[in-house]
Amino acid sequence: MSVKYDAIVVGSGPNGLAAAIRLQQSGHSVLLIEGKDQVGGGLRTSELTLPGFQHDVCSAIHPMAIHSPFLSSLPLTDFGLEYVHSAIAAAHPFDGGNAAYVTNSIGDTAKALGKDEQVYLDLIGPVIENWPFIIDNILAPLRFPAHPFKLARFGLKALRSASAIADKFSTKEGRGLWAGMAAHSIQPLTNVSTAAIGLVLSAAAHIKGWPMAKGGSQAIAHAMAAYFKHLGGTVQTGQWIQSVDELPRARALVFDVTPAQLLKIAGHRFNSFYRSQLQRYRYGMGVFKIDWALSGPIPFLAEPCRKAATVHIGGTFEEIALSESNASSGKMVDKPFVLLAQQSLFDVSRAPGGQHTAWGYCHVPNGSAADMTEVIEQQVERFAPGFKKMILARHTMNAQQMETYNPNYIGGDINGGIIDIRQLYTRPSLSLTPYRTSDKQIYICSSSTPPGGGVHGMCGYHAAQTILKDLF
Repeated sequence: MSVKYDAIVVGSGPNGLAAAIRLQQSGHSVLLIEGKDQVGGGLRTSELTLPGFQHDVCSAIHPMAIHSPFLSSLPLTDFGLEYVHSAIAAAHPFDGGNAAYVTNSIGDTAKALGKDEQVYLDLIGPVIENWPFIIDNILAPLRFPAHPFKLARFGLKALRSASAIADKFSTKEGRGLWAGMAAHSIQPLTNVSTAAIGLVLSAAAHIKGWPMAKGGSQAIAHAMAAYFKHLGGTVQTGQWIQSVDELPRARALVFDVTPAQLLKIAGHRFNSFYRSQLQRYRYGMGVFKIDWALSGPIPFLAEPCRKAATVHIGGTFEEIALSESNASSGKMVDKPFVLLAQQSLFDVSRAPGGQHTAWGYCHVPNGSAADMTEVIEQQVERFAPGFKKMILARHTMNAQQMETYNPNYIGGDINGGIIDIRQLYTRPSLSLTPYRTSDKQIYICSSSTPPGGGVHGMCGYHAAQTILKDLF
């Protein structure tokens, strides 16, 4: 029997979009199906609080999008995508009114750390130097590298714990700045391999900065979808897929979902061994997120924080490490590490004139229904006295509500599963071709596959490359 489409992709996050584009680029007919009314997955923007205030519902700042070998190869600017940069990529305030920060210049960043200047240069400098030779492997499944010695040099640092690396720094500024970077790993900083994310994000900031999409993160999804349709692809929205048996016939069925959903949708098609691997897949901490409509810019005491789109709020390394450890072990914290973005300072389209938006979240135990509004706002107030008085409206989502909004966020886990040493090379199963399932027609392309979470589309790209090799 003939098929109408060569491939059907279910889920239109950045990885689903990337897989659909790559397959369509190769001359195959692709149908992209999305449950919500608009494509995007984690790339969505909406008026969550008041009219005229545009909030990024999920992801907000996109350092890996501009470094992605695949996304950066696409002509997305032709389809309306424009990136906006802040003068400072990320700032980290401390009690007393000072702050560490990361700019495009590694020299300026290191110099501001005083006694830790050379420590920072020695830590991040080699990553920047070797970046062109290792980025393809960093954003890929396990495979033999083209430059093994350069990658090994990176790996010797990356596979260490963030806590071990922190011991190299002697100042609270150096240790705190490093803690904020490494805490993007969403796991205890004592875990092996937590240094990797800190190294990558720091180097990315110095090389190309940490941009946001003008008008909101939805702009990335809209540009990718527009390019996909320009290539001849078909998009179908507002259609939730409950079972693989609902789909039209196609040579390849590709799912931008995590193992939990894949089991529900297609588990009956898998052999017992593959099913058991998906059942053992582990998810990490959840998040509690707040979006604010503000009467003015956040009044941070430290000037660098007023020039940064991203602010890491949490104080010292010790405070952040304790916060992450407690949340990971199921405990609630009263001084959480808060990731905050203030997009409207640099993109005036986000809020009415003179007013502003802000976006922030903290890590909580997976599946938590706790309301962290007060403790998050108190943490911001700690470094920006008067912040609370500027709040016009807020929108909150606890970890359970995050999953309700996007079923890929199991228990509020926005990373598609914890990326600790046990799952670094086994996402979502122990395989050299992790995008394949035990059913030769079904593939997985979500952030639960290598290289993991983030807006880079490389999970989808590598899944599509596997499909092209297998079926086409």
